[in-house]
Order: sequence, then structure tokens, then C-alpha cells
Amino acid sequence: MTAFGSRICAASALSVAAVLAGCGSVPTAPLTEREEAAQSPPPAISQPRRGGGYYKDDGPGDNPPDLDRIADAQPRVEPLHRFANNPYSVFGVAYTPMKSHAPYKQRGLASWYGRMFHGQRTASGEPYDMYAMTGAHTTLPIPSYVRVTSVRSGRYVIVRINDRGPFHAGRLIDLSYAAAHKLGIVTQGSALVEVELLTPDEIVRMNDGATTLSAASEGSVYLQLGAFSARANAESLRARIVRELSELKEGAVQILQRDGAFRVHVGPYRSRTDAAPVAQSIRDLFQIAPLFVTR
Repeated sequence: MTAFGSRICAASALSVAAVLAGCGSVPTAPLTEREEAAQSPPPAISQPRRGGGYYKDDGPGDNPPDLDRIADAQPRVEPLHRFANNPYSVFGVAYTPMKSHAPYKQRGLASWYGRMFHGQRTASGEPYDMYAMTGAHTTLPIPSYVRVTSVRSGRYVIVRINDRGPFHAGRLIDLSYAAAHKLGIVTQGSALVEVELLTPDEIVRMNDGATTLSAASEGSVYLQLGAFSARANAESLRARIVRELSELKEGAVQILQRDGAFRVHVGPYRSRTDAAPVAQSIRDLFQIAPLFVTR
């Protein structure tokens, strides 16, 4: 079952037996390829959120990582998913997803989903990772990147949209557990936010020359390990890298403030070839996939 389908089933107010029967009827096509079409499950009656999270009995895993060290999603220009942007309907409501990255900014309630959906397939076909900076939206393009700002605190996170939902009246976006934690809304379960879609032009400006390893050019190359809205989180990652990666020269791990974000960079290196071994060490030790950045 997909996380997309499961969350619709979890929203049912029917008896347990009826819910199980309804959930069991949600079609799940085999994964013959990585990309998967978003399913249109049978109608169900929604129920309000109970407990600390958006879904009953949801919450963090048994051994969660240090959530404050998880970097925001690093925006990049990606092609639209082949199937996940097709029109669909849920609870008798028809949705027509956007098929372009046109400007979008809207206020509404953000909620979150956690361990009860961890590992299940999203509308994009990717497994849901409650510790990744992702989100679900009913109509924004998949994939796309959005800036989610708490109206009350002004704190913001950047997440990658890879799933559909939420399907409760008044809800605008579902956030991963990690994103909700960083935004400070886990305890109350939902909060008023502003969601702004990052356009391709803005992503290019934000990355300021950031590329993947295969496309990185020769020159002054740095490894970008993360971009944070709070300097304290960038400092925390910097300290961890310095402490655990002894092969780095003194001063190699830097914090660069740009476009409202604090970016953790390692370098400089003369070329991507010189930087590649360090990038591999960082992947192995910290499960971080660095971006190769020219400055």
C-alpha cells in the first residue's frame, strides 16, 4: 500500500473492520518501474486529528536521529513525474495538479505524518522517509520545492514535494516528521503557514552554480553539505564534521550566508576530481550527499 493510499484510509471514521476493508481495497500496482502513478482510493469519511500528530497514534520512531542536524531539502531543477501530476479524485473531490512551476504562494494549515507511514510508497513512487525534508500537497507539481514559513514564528523550512495530500478540509500541506519538528509544530500537530513554490529561476539563483558531481566544472570547488534557516543548526553540522572527519585541513569547513540560508561548505578544491574522495567519505560517515559548488 502507498503512503498516499494509507493516509486516506487512516482518515476514515468508519469502524476498525470497515477501515481495514476499505484500505485493503485501495489498488496498488506493482512497481514495474521507479515511477508510480498516484492512486485514486475509494471514498472515505475523514476524522479530525487526535493526539500530538495529524494521524492517530503517529509519532517519531524508536531511535530517531538528531533532527536539528537534518538539513533542509536542497532545491534543484527536476523534470516533472510522468504520472503523479495527472488529475485524480479523493472523497468525491477532483484535483488537477499543476504541470508547471508557475508562481504559487498560499496560506493554510500545515500538518504532519510520521512512523505509521515510514517506508511506504509515496505518490511519486519513492518511499516515504519521515526523517527527510519532504511534504505532500494536493496540486503542487511532483517533484517541486517549497518554502514553508510559520506565520506565528517566522521560522521556515524548505521541503521537496513528493506526495499527495492532505485530504482534510482546511489543510494545505502535510509535512514529514523532520520538517514539522524543524518548523516547531510537532506538539500542536498543525499550524498556520505560508507555502511558496520555488521557481526554476529562483532555484538556480539559490544554488549559485551548485551542480551534481557529473556536471561539476573545473575551478574552485566546494562541497555543500546542507543549507539551514538557523545558523545554530549550520554550526552544529560544522562542528560534527570537524570533529569526526579528521582528514580535513583546519578551516576547510565553512559557513556561508546567502539568500537567507546558512550553507555548510567544505573546501576549496582545485577540481571535482580532487574533491571526490572527500565527498565519498562524507557520504559514508554522515549519509549526506554533498553538492559540488563552484565559487
